[in-house]
Amino acid sequence: MTRGTWTRRIAMTAVATAAAWALAVPAGAQAATATGTSTSTVAAAAAAEDVDYATWQTDCQAVMNEALPYLKQRIAAAKPGEKQAIVFDIDNTTLETDFGFSYPQPANKPVLDVATYAQEHGVSLFFVTARPGIISGVTDYNLKHVGYKVSGLYVRGFLDLFKDVAAYKTAQRVTIENKGYTIIANVGNSATDLSGGHAEKTYKLPDYDGQLS
Repeated sequence: MTRGTWTRRIAMTAVATAAAWALAVPAGAQAATATGTSTSTVAAAAAAEDVDYATWQTDCQAVMNEALPYLKQRIAAAKPGEKQAIVFDIDNTTLETDFGFSYPQPANKPVLDVATYAQEHGVSLFFVTARPGIISGVTDYNLKHVGYKVSGLYVRGFLDLFKDVAAYKTAQRVTIENKGYTIIANVGNSATDLSGGHAEKTYKLPDYDGQLS
């Protein structure tokens, strides 16, 4: 991750933490292991000082254009009683983390469109992130505010901060499977989001040599 990305991420955390305090005050505030994993990627653009938003959106759309036909077929082929799920990363996957500091953060539209199709067809959406637990509440609100139906949100507790991120995320997918779900897809923009198995297919969004990890 570049210094610029770290700066944006720290600013995002500060904004989200401030929002957490704001939301806490008002009384009316929002109170089957898979076999065979196939990773889908888009050719990464050469690293640049700043990632171009339009290019990022085009590249994300290309990945989701590949994912949607598979998901339509897999959802239609659900076995009787099968509980299907998709696992998503958050930063620069489901939300536009590094393209502004507003709160709530906008949805990454190509991913939201696919998620909307899935949730409208009975698929549960789970979100596994390396974000710290202190901003769990505002993250949950943000996801729901922009249109995601959150069946589960997994954030890092204090002890998780000392664990390997890939191992932490794999463990959360195992937890989801242990609840009886079949993870038909796992979507993220970093290798740590997708390694470790426990998903039938993986789809990698661009991170441009770590600039958007």
